[in-house]
Amino acid sequence: MIVENISATLEIKEYLEKLGVDSGGVSILSKKAKTHIISIKDLHVGAANILKQDALSIGADLAVPRGTVLAKTPKVDTILIATTAHLKVLAKKELAQPFGLKDLAFKLKQIADISKPKKVEIMGIINANDDSFFSNSRFLKEDAIKKIENMIANGATIIDIGGVSSAPNAKSISAEEELSRVKPILDIIKRSELYERVTFSIDSYTPLVIEYALESGFKIVNDITGLIDDEVCKLCASYNAKVVIMHMQGNPQTMQDNPQYKNILDDMYAFFLERIKKANSFGITDIILDVGIGFGKTLSDNLILIKHLEHFMTLEYPLLVGASRKSMIGKIDNSKVQDRLCGTVTLHLESIRNGASIVRVHDVFEHSQAIQVQEKLDTI
Repeated sequence: MIVENISATLEIKEYLEKLGVDSGGVSILSKKAKTHIISIKDLHVGAANILKQDALSIGADLAVPRGTVLAKTPKVDTILIATTAHLKVLAKKELAQPFGLKDLAFKLKQIADISKPKKVEIMGIINANDDSFFSNSRFLKEDAIKKIENMIANGATIIDIGGVSSAPNAKSISAEEELSRVKPILDIIKRSELYERVTFSIDSYTPLVIEYALESGFKIVNDITGLIDDEVCKLCASYNAKVVIMHMQGNPQTMQDNPQYKNILDDMYAFFLERIKKANSFGITDIILDVGIGFGKTLSDNLILIKHLEHFMTLEYPLLVGASRKSMIGKIDNSKVQDRLCGTVTLHLESIRNGASIVRVHDVFEHSQAIQVQEKLDTI
């Protein structure tokens, strides 16, 4: 007899298939393999007691505060510990229960149905300005095209081009100045039909620049303001463009002035719901969500977002993470921007593990290699 303690990070479906388990068994067993730890706040005390009993009856559990059974407080914070299979059973059980458990049942089903992305895309960064925080990402005209060619060869499937720095305290510029910076690169891309080889994204929230990019063959609008401008929404809808809705507290000039949240996960979830609703109202349905690492967040906020990225997967849109060489790494080890590659790759691999399907990076080759190695590990 040989006993092996199999890694909890294993892609269990593939392992079961290799074992020769029939398809029905693979589906059932894989749902039993993953354990979810779910925080449920402000739960009616009556609901907590019902959910506790229902959870115990199927082999799951609900952690509740002392005194819950005596209903000492009207509402309680709890933690549900359950497998995916447990969540599906509880989602059915709680549909018929009072105290708001019907709404909880819907949320539990959403969580149970989450499926991690099979494919990860690399978005390479090209800056057409001279004040971006990482000097090695700055390119002009022909040099930019050479770098784009290099990124494509190294595995990038999206190239994100911008002409304005969004680093903390970055200077504002006019729309005309922004367009003058990116126009030479956009013109070459259009003339050489590079958009046939890779998807281009315009990193802008300025209608003048966005329209010129969309006319030049760009397919994605990467808006750090999260579609705050109705004119941007109209443009994206009229060109049927994919939109990146990013969260930012404040603006680049103010965003790091003591950012605060009541609960960062809940606050950002509400933000995304509101902006998705706005996008849909303009006819925009092709959406990517970006949690905005470093945009109005503390180090702790950024780490929480990466660690709990799965929280946003119930919104059912692809998630993008851009932590490339950002100051959060320097706050951990005092490193300068040029020395943050290893920290960047670590953060992005963790983001992918937690549900990101796109990573926005300065270093395409290194990320492509790391992702390929991680994917190979996950198939063993």
